[in-house]
Amino acid sequence: MADDRTLLRELAQAYAEIASDPVQETRRDLWRRHNSRQRTRPPVYVRAFAWREIGASLCLCRDPFLRRWEDWLRRHLFWASLGDDWVFEPWVPLPAVKMTPPGGLWGLPIRWIGRGHDTAGICDSPLRTPEDIDRLVMPTHRIDEDATRRAAERLTEAIGDILPVVVDRTPAYINFSGDISTHLAQLRGIEQIFWDMMDRPDWLHRLLAFLRDGVLAVHRQAEEAGDWSLLSHYNQSVPYSLELRDPAPDSGPVPRGDLWCFCAAQEFSGVGPAMFDEFMLQYQVPIMEAFGLSAYGCCEDLTAKLDVLRRIPNLRRIAVSPMADVRRCAEQIGDTYILSYRPSPSDMVGYSWSPERVRRVLWEDLIACRENGCHVDITLKDVETVQGEAERPGRWVCIAREIIDKVFG
Repeated sequence: MADDRTLLRELAQAYAEIASDPVQETRRDLWRRHNSRQRTRPPVYVRAFAWREIGASLCLCRDPFLRRWEDWLRRHLFWASLGDDWVFEPWVPLPAVKMTPPGGLWGLPIRWIGRGHDTAGICDSPLRTPEDIDRLVMPTHRIDEDATRRAAERLTEAIGDILPVVVDRTPAYINFSGDISTHLAQLRGIEQIFWDMMDRPDWLHRLLAFLRDGVLAVHRQAEEAGDWSLLSHYNQSVPYSLELRDPAPDSGPVPRGDLWCFCAAQEFSGVGPAMFDEFMLQYQVPIMEAFGLSAYGCCEDLTAKLDVLRRIPNLRRIAVSPMADVRRCAEQIGDTYILSYRPSPSDMVGYSWSPERVRRVLWEDLIACRENGCHVDITLKDVETVQGEAERPGRWVCIAREIIDKVFG
């Protein structure tokens, strides 16, 4: 059996060949124009494919550190076989080791009951009483330089002559760790938040302001430290556009205004537009507006909240989830924003594989997008099972492209 280093190098060489393929530049150009609202064919993006069910996911490295990167490489090699429009970059992004408060990102431990690998659990939220708010810790942006350097040296020694290893110093409080909604729900509990909005709104506003100010403080500190870079782009898809600089390794420090930002509020799915605005969006806007462009939404239904989202000054992409009314969203979004269409993974690849069903669902929804002049892309995400049939995601990509050709010509 090959040793860990030899195995990793073979995988890295295979990935380097994919990343150097000219098709990657074609895809970059597609996403640049699409995200800048120029007319293109709708891009197709596979975000998940039930990796644990795929035979190619079997890792052989005995060293836990190298095994982590073996998994990263194997996952991307399989992903490349699907033929979607994801851009495979010619570098490996190694996250810097962040120093966060003991107990959790906000200083309080969040205990999960019954939660296993890739399975659900019950969140034991630590903010049980209003007085517990005083136990929260205001976060700071700090990086463990020694631990980061050691990790970078180890990975560089293994594969650095094949693929550049680039340290990503983006702060910890971003995306789902910086959208406020995710950690609010974990700290307090979703049902209790609903009661708080009615029973103690002033207290909830105080908590939300604390979380907002903490995220903003970390973002400012990271900018002052020069730790935002062109690796820090994130928009839940491919973060290219004509307005912003491309993702790149070793770009040096950049301001947040050069970057994409992403926020969501999945936990507020059951909250109406006015209360969503009052108890969430108004606290997220100051975070997002410091960036160049923003993407909003993940799995929540935003059908009734699109007018409220227009308050985000740099909004560019809006998620239309499986729970949303695609036609009503298309009518409201039009060509003003990118419509990030996310069909149900259960309908697409999850259960009882049915090409006829896939064609029917995609046809109906994409017709609605075309009729309303939308700039649409398609994301296959949240795939929890393919029932052991690894070929399903690749077959889905082929069908999606077939329907795109028929609908958009």
